[in-house]
Amino acid sequence: MSPADSAKVWQCRQRVLRLAERPLIMGILNVTPDSFSDGGRYFRRDEAVARGLQMVQEGADIIDVGGESTRPGAEEVAVADELERVIPVIEALSRREDIVLSIDTMKSAVAERALQGGAHIINDVSALSADERMAAVAREFGAGVILMHKRGQPRTMQVDPVYADVVAEVRDYLGQRLDYAREQGLAARTLAIDPGIGFGKTCAHNVALLANLSALRAYGRPIVVGLSRKAFIGQLTGCAVAERLAGTLGALAFCLGEGAQVLRVHDVKAARDVGQVVSALLSAQIRKYYDK
Repeated sequence: MSPADSAKVWQCRQRVLRLAERPLIMGILNVTPDSFSDGGRYFRRDEAVARGLQMVQEGADIIDVGGESTRPGAEEVAVADELERVIPVIEALSRREDIVLSIDTMKSAVAERALQGGAHIINDVSALSADERMAAVAREFGAGVILMHKRGQPRTMQVDPVYADVVAEVRDYLGQRLDYAREQGLAARTLAIDPGIGFGKTCAHNVALLANLSALRAYGRPIVVGLSRKAFIGQLTGCAVAERLAGTLGALAFCLGEGAQVLRVHDVKAARDVGQVVSALLSAQIRKYYDK
C-alpha cells in the first residue's frame, strides 16, 4: 500500500475512519476555565455535553474533549481535577451519540479512564513523551493516537522559540515519534500526526509549516491540523480571537490542498462546508489530470 493510500484509513479502536472522500472535522470541546478561545463557556458538565451534541448536529466527525488548557502560559492541572472535568462529559456523550470521541491529554491515567468511558482516540500534544505509560494504554485499547510536535512546556513554549529549519525539524521529530510508537507495539494504522501549530512557534514558523504541510505526506499517516482562531491568525489579520473565523477558514482551505485530512476546529459547520467544497474541487482537479 502506498503512503497516500495508507493515510486514508485511521483505526481508532473498533472504528475505522475513512479519509479518502473528504476531511474529518474534529470539534474542540474545552472543559476548562482558561482555554484561550472558549475557556469557561463549557466548564459545567451540562453545558459541555450540550455543546458536544450541538457540534454533532453541525457535522462533527470527532469530538475532542480536553480538561487542561495547553495555551501559552497555562498552568498544569492535577490528574484528579482533569478526570473530574472530562470523564462525566465523555461518558454522557458516549451514551447519547454514535460519535467518535477523543481525549486531549498528556496523562495516561486520564487517557485510560476516558477510553474506559467510551473514547476512541488519545490526542497527546507531547507525542507520547510526557508520560511513559501512555503508549501502553494506547496499545491495550487499540486507541487511535495523535502525535503532535511541540517545543517546551505551555508555560514557557512561546518564549523566543528558535529553529534552524522549522519544517525539517518538525518533520524529523514526528518521524521519530512514529518510530517510537511502533516500537512500543502500536499499529501504524492507529497513528496520526500533527505539526503543532502555535506550540513553541512564532508566526513565521507557523506560516512556514503550513506552507510546507505536504512534507508530512511521506509518512503515510493522516495529517491533523489545529489552527482554529490561533494567535498567528490574529497577527496576520489584526483580528481579536472572536473575529478570526475568516482567517481560520482561509488557512484550512489552503491546508486541504497541502494534504490535511483532519481539521481540529471550534467552528464545526463552517469548517465542514469548507472541507466539502475544497474536496470537491481537488477531486475534480485530479480527474482532469488523469483524463489527459
